[in-house]
Amino acid sequence: MDVTAIAARVAVGLVVGILVGLTGLGGGMVLLPLLISVLGVPPILAVGSDAVINLITKVGAGGLHWRQGNVSWPLVRNLAYGSIPGAILGVTVLAWIRSVYGNGVNEFLRGAIGLLLVLIPLGYIIHFRPALPSVPFESLQQYRYRWGVSFIGFFAGTLVGLTSIGSGSVILMLLLVFYGFSPAMMVGTDIVHAVLLAALTSFLQFKLGNVNFAVVLPVLLGSVPGGILGAYLTNHVPAARLKQVLCALLMAVGARLLWGVLAHAN
Repeated sequence: MDVTAIAARVAVGLVVGILVGLTGLGGGMVLLPLLISVLGVPPILAVGSDAVINLITKVGAGGLHWRQGNVSWPLVRNLAYGSIPGAILGVTVLAWIRSVYGNGVNEFLRGAIGLLLVLIPLGYIIHFRPALPSVPFESLQQYRYRWGVSFIGFFAGTLVGLTSIGSGSVILMLLLVFYGFSPAMMVGTDIVHAVLLAALTSFLQFKLGNVNFAVVLPVLLGSVPGGILGAYLTNHVPAARLKQVLCALLMAVGARLLWGVLAHAN
């Protein structure tokens, strides 16, 4: 691999780290389209490599939130009850699609990722309001709340297993819509849960040969300092407006991926 390719991957990591640090959007949602559309990484390798990158980048943040007391372990546990089997199902389905259709799995992933890149940013732009009154974390011991949270975990875990998108963006959005939990506690809890989920999916993707460490290492080299820089810039850049612009761009990229898949099908 030449120096230019390494520099491009480091630059992509730096850009992703800054944008995630500034806007709080999920790293996978920002990184995947750049890996596929800019760096030309096959979608199946992009999904596996993104899982490993997500794991490593969130370990530090998860530990920090844990020490600061921003983690609800009942919520982590109830999410994991659904997300762990969901992730296993998602990766299993992905492996099955690859075994049956071969390289056709890349077209499937382009379509699935494109659809998520349209729907998730659209949800952020619309800015869903909680549909229910705020639910105290203590209520997670009740079956009706426990099953609801586990179902959200299962849905998001399946998406993560299939596409590597959803461990942060989808879970946070659905918890906000249906439960209205405290945002500060939700973020810390979601990051710690995402570490557990990413650890499982990284292992499964690695076992399937879907991880390219020649992509992972340079991207991490840029994304780690980029995330720190992005967090610092939040006091100097209008992050809310930038988030809206980024969501619009992600929707455009998602629509382009979908159009490419549909045009190829015809």
